[in-house]
Amino acid sequence: MATISEILKTKTDDDEEEPKKKSREDWRKAKELEEARKAGTAPAAVDEEGKDINPHIPQYISSAPWYYGTSGPTLKHQRVPGKAQEYSSLNEWYKRGVNTESVSTKFRKGACENCGAMTHKKKDCFERPRKVGAIHNSINIAPDEYVQPELNQDFDGKRDRWAGYDPSQHKVIIEQYQKIEEAKRDLRAQKLNADGDEKGEGNSSADENDEDKYVDDFDMPGTKVDSKQRITVRNLRIREDTAKYLRNLDLSSAYYDPKTRSMRDNPHKPGEDPEQVEYAGENFVRYSGDTTKHAQAQLFAWEAYERGVDVHLLAEPTKLEQLKKEYETHKDRFKKKTQNTVLAKYGGEEHLQTPPVQLLLAQTEEYIEYSRRGDIIKGEEKGIVRSRYEEDVYPSNHTSVWGSYWEAGEWGYKCCRSLVQNSYCTGKSGVALSTNLPELGKIVPVVENTIPESISIFKEKPKTAESITSHCSSSLSSSSSDSETLKEKSKKKKKKKKKKKMKMNMKKKTVPLKTRI
Repeated sequence: MATISEILKTKTDDDEEEPKKKSREDWRKAKELEEARKAGTAPAAVDEEGKDINPHIPQYISSAPWYYGTSGPTLKHQRVPGKAQEYSSLNEWYKRGVNTESVSTKFRKGACENCGAMTHKKKDCFERPRKVGAIHNSINIAPDEYVQPELNQDFDGKRDRWAGYDPSQHKVIIEQYQKIEEAKRDLRAQKLNADGDEKGEGNSSADENDEDKYVDDFDMPGTKVDSKQRITVRNLRIREDTAKYLRNLDLSSAYYDPKTRSMRDNPHKPGEDPEQVEYAGENFVRYSGDTTKHAQAQLFAWEAYERGVDVHLLAEPTKLEQLKKEYETHKDRFKKKTQNTVLAKYGGEEHLQTPPVQLLLAQTEEYIEYSRRGDIIKGEEKGIVRSRYEEDVYPSNHTSVWGSYWEAGEWGYKCCRSLVQNSYCTGKSGVALSTNLPELGKIVPVVENTIPESISIFKEKPKTAESITSHCSSSLSSSSSDSETLKEKSKKKKKKKKKKKMKMNMKKKTVPLKTRI
């Protein structure tokens, strides 16, 4: 902006360039031009920067004062003069550490009472509280921290990811790895000297084992690490399998989404059977599980809403599920009711109760071979028995297993109530004998100091031959008497049957004589 003295100088030097007084016609032309600019028929005025000036701006705003020193139309006098902002350079950054060059030996006034540094007070001190502060003994005064500069960074400087990085810091990492390699060599040399083996410097297996110690400390890219258990879970495919996007290289084939690693459509040609192809897309996942149930529930919710029932799948899922269950039960009842009414009116219920297809056609697809005796040779083999004992085997004409009957502390067969293992089955006659003579057919094993009380023969040992013969004769006489009683009973039964038959025959003969009379 020009000063008043400069304007006066230019006026005195260039008197010819002074603005002349406008005539009435010039005012009229200027007014017409202004109206035309407002109407849009004439182009708008342009300032020194090439920008259009809005013609609707009032004159007291658009016209610059006489001391501003403008040569044409402008709006610069209405804007705040822009100050050039000074930004810090890329190399400027906060200083790290403390200033170890100038360390004081005496306590200075205004310094920290704990450590003696001038850059902070006692309440802001990060050092451990001393037993005797630096204000009292002036011993081991801490160096001053750097006074940090106030950085004014621009847009790029605020978003610089490498801001404040010192490339010389990378040398520390290199030196650390060099020290590790030297320590490895020393350990390897000591091991070789101890074993006495003269091997080369490079042992690949030892190098790999040593490197694994340091690799375990890092999280490799492409892996998910569980914090509770240090197990890496790879979310990538197995490298031996062919990738999905390589199965069909045609650009118009199925789309592969690299972000989710999914290919929904079938990459093969439409003519091929999807069941015979190794990979047929991932659309089957969308129709597996409860997706069909979810779709049915959504359809039911829409139909119910159209019929005036206020229900929503996401807002009220339990209400929708209960309504769907009630609807299905009522529907089944209505179907059964209509079916029963039709059958009751027209009949034909016997046609619905059809036997299975195997009985209708009298044939099955099961192949079975039989022997001449009727045993199965091939087909319908017995299932593999998981026990070491034979099952469903009934020896000696028995129909039950040994141990299916229990009486007086002894096991037996239930079919004949025989208490002797591997005995021949006598059927119902054996059951009748066991009820009448419970001790018949028992075999008492000869065991020391175990003689049953019911048998009096073996209670006392016979001392002479006469006693033995007497015991044997008594046992034979008892058995013969039992057989005689059984014979007498059977004879009595036969006599009773004959008497009954005689009576019946007599009645039949007497009836026709009475009728003749």
